[in-house]
Amino acid sequence: MSVVIESAPEKALNISGELEDKPKVPWLFALSWVGATIALFVAYRMYMNAYSFSVGLDYFTPEFEYYWMRLLYIQLTLITLLVATVVPVLWFTREKDLATLTPKVELQRYYTMFSLMAVASIASFVALGLFAEADAAWHQTTIRDTDFTPTHIGLFYFAMPLMFGGMLMAFVWVHTRLPDFQHRISIPFAFLAAGPALVFPNLGLDEWGHTFFYAEELFGAPIHYGFFVLGLGFFAFGGFLVQCYNRIEKLTRLAPVVPQV
Repeated sequence: MSVVIESAPEKALNISGELEDKPKVPWLFALSWVGATIALFVAYRMYMNAYSFSVGLDYFTPEFEYYWMRLLYIQLTLITLLVATVVPVLWFTREKDLATLTPKVELQRYYTMFSLMAVASIASFVALGLFAEADAAWHQTTIRDTDFTPTHIGLFYFAMPLMFGGMLMAFVWVHTRLPDFQHRISIPFAFLAAGPALVFPNLGLDEWGHTFFYAEELFGAPIHYGFFVLGLGFFAFGGFLVQCYNRIEKLTRLAPVVPQV
C-alpha cells in the first residue's frame, strides 16, 4: 500500500507505508548522552565539594592557582576548541538541497534533535539550578575576595560557556540539516540561542559591582536584573517547538494515493 507524505512544503513524495520504513527513536543515543552529561556534572560537583573550602577560599594562594585557575584555563580552552571545530564542520558539510530528503530521514533527524534537547534540558537544569544555587549559597556564607571563586569557575566559566556553545552548534545544525529551516531563520531559536550570550555583559557588570560597591548577595538585587535575559530567552523554546510540531504533523499525515488509470 502506498501513502503520500509531504517531505517539502512545495511537493509530496510517494513512499512505502511498511512498518520497517518508519524512523526509529534513537533511545541508545539519547540515554548515552544523558548519562554522559549527568556523569560530567556529578564529577565536577564532587571536585567542588572536595576542593572549594580546602583550597578555594583565597585567590592569591598558590593552591588556588593550581586547583582552580588551571581548571578554568583547561575548560575554557576545550570548550573554545570544541565550538570552533564543530561549527565550521557543520557548515561546510551541509547538504546543498534538502528538498530531496525523504520523510523518513527528516523525521529521524527530528528524533535526533529531540534527543539532544533532552540532554540540553538536563544540563540547563543542573547549571541554572544546582550550580547557580550553589553560587548564591557560597556568597551568602563566605567572604567574596575576587571575581574568581570556585562556584564562579563552575557556573560562569564552565556551565555558561558550555551552554552557549551548545546553543550555537545546535542553531547551525538545525538550519543546515532540516529542510523547514534551510531558507529561513527560526526567530524563536534565535532568541533561545542568544540568551546565554546576552547574559555575559551583565556578568561583567555583576562582578565589577559586587567587587567595588555592592557587597550584599541578594537574589533580588538590582545588579542581578540583567540575568533575567537568560531566563526570558527560554520562553522562546515553546515557539520553536510549535514550528517543529507543525512540520512533523505534515510528515506523519498519511493519505491513500489515488491509483492512476
